[in-house]
Amino acid sequence: MSAACAGAAISGRLDSLSKAPAAASWLFFGPGSRYYCPIMDALSEILRVVSLKGAVFFSARFTAPWRFESPSAATLARALGPGAGNLFLYHFVAEGECTVLADGVEPLRLKAGDVILLPQGVPHVMASSAARSAPTPVDMQAILRDRPRMLDYGGGGAATRFVCGYLAYDPRLLRPILDALPPALSVSLREGGESHWLERSISAALEEAATPKPGGEGVLAKLSEVMVVETLRRHIGQISAEQKSWLGGLRDATVGRCLALMHEQPAHAWTVDALARGIGVSRSVLAERFLHYVGQPPMQYLNKWRMALAANYLSSTSLSLMRIAAEVGYQTDAAFNRAFRREFGVPPATWRRTQAEPALPESPPAAH
Repeated sequence: MSAACAGAAISGRLDSLSKAPAAASWLFFGPGSRYYCPIMDALSEILRVVSLKGAVFFSARFTAPWRFESPSAATLARALGPGAGNLFLYHFVAEGECTVLADGVEPLRLKAGDVILLPQGVPHVMASSAARSAPTPVDMQAILRDRPRMLDYGGGGAATRFVCGYLAYDPRLLRPILDALPPALSVSLREGGESHWLERSISAALEEAATPKPGGEGVLAKLSEVMVVETLRRHIGQISAEQKSWLGGLRDATVGRCLALMHEQPAHAWTVDALARGIGVSRSVLAERFLHYVGQPPMQYLNKWRMALAANYLSSTSLSLMRIAAEVGYQTDAAFNRAFRREFGVPPATWRRTQAEPALPESPPAAH
């Protein structure tokens, strides 16, 4: 499959996903394999509003023994220049095996088809083995300076091919997910069989990286975005149903539906009673289960999400304050101003001036 075909395939699948009913989303999607999963609604809504922007900073073929040390996401952002923002790091192993070492995480052994995400962007080491007597590491500063499309390095032994990249995101909007994720997580795209099309597409795009064609880099970046989302979905499927976190709440029938309602319709005049009726449980059951998983009452969570959306509108659009207030569920500018000041310490107009960016679009980002 060529990179162009891979791009057409991913475009078609994303189009299909966007046409799914508003009250649900597809857990996995691929040729002849779609699973309807209502509990994923809140995740889909957050990811849709966040608008993750993927980029590949290098693909590599290393031969054992080899080792490279990746700096933190903050260091990487500074090296990439203004506008890089907050970064979510990932590595995809296309061939061979490697070991990943990071503070606070047990050593991870990755094999072909595995993806590792580092949501907090912690510094880490990737190597052909966990042996302490390792070769001189790759000069990451030189890589960041020269930005090679392909990197060939090592001692001539067993080969490992992988792609390293990042996704830029707004931390306010992604906060519920980031707070619930470990410093590093890995999944296999080969287990279960639903994502073989994605691995094949990425591998095809990598094959063309050595002789780049128009649009090839963009295809790989878009594929990496979908790969990260798929990795998050698989991770959620693996966590315990009783894990006390936002992600654990997605797996709970009551909390998952409550999160879905709030994220699908953040401007609706929700109350705990209205949410409980919409889910079909008592107010007390909803309040208890939501607090158990999410760690805060439903309305407190909703108010924080509305303020995160408002900040996104203020920084990325030229919408009026009145329009933004309506988009996030406030009937008057005064009520919106009070709520925003409580969350950010300053009125929305003042906050917008500090975040001003040139050439703001006229239309709001995709969100309900």
